[in-house]
Amino acid sequence: MKTTSKEDVRSHCAVNYGVEIFGDRWSLLIIRDIVFVGKKTYGEFLKSEEGIATNVLASRLAFLEEQGILSRAPSPDDGRKDFYTMTEKGLDLIPIVLNIVLWSAKHDSKSYVRRRKELIARLSQSPLQMSEEVKALVRDGGCMFPASKE
Repeated sequence: MKTTSKEDVRSHCAVNYGVEIFGDRWSLLIIRDIVFVGKKTYGEFLKSEEGIATNVLASRLAFLEEQGILSRAPSPDDGRKDFYTMTEKGLDLIPIVLNIVLWSAKHDSKSYVRRRKELIARLSQSPLQMSEEVKALVRDGGCMFPASKE
């Protein structure tokens, strides 16, 4: 996937810019995996239930890094593995992801998130506060559901 700069976008519409940076299916699912279950490595992302192809995953991770959404660093435990973490620019996507969760809970009768009634209630009542809490959690290396690794 090629790098998108302000000169490369189709238009300078704010919605278009966002779509060109994170509007593909896989980019938001990678961000979801970091925020919700704390995935950090290529191998962990590859195990997601949606079944991303290896070449697509490699391309999306590189693109998100080029765009400043993710940063990559060698694992402190195994230098052969890279850890991907969200940058401040990436963390700013958390409110968008949480709003997608709310929208899906409302419109997808089979959504997994419907089982988490307390989460949906809290997110509905205090979206800004919850977004800031989740951003702080992820910034510190945590995730929303650490025990629910896929």
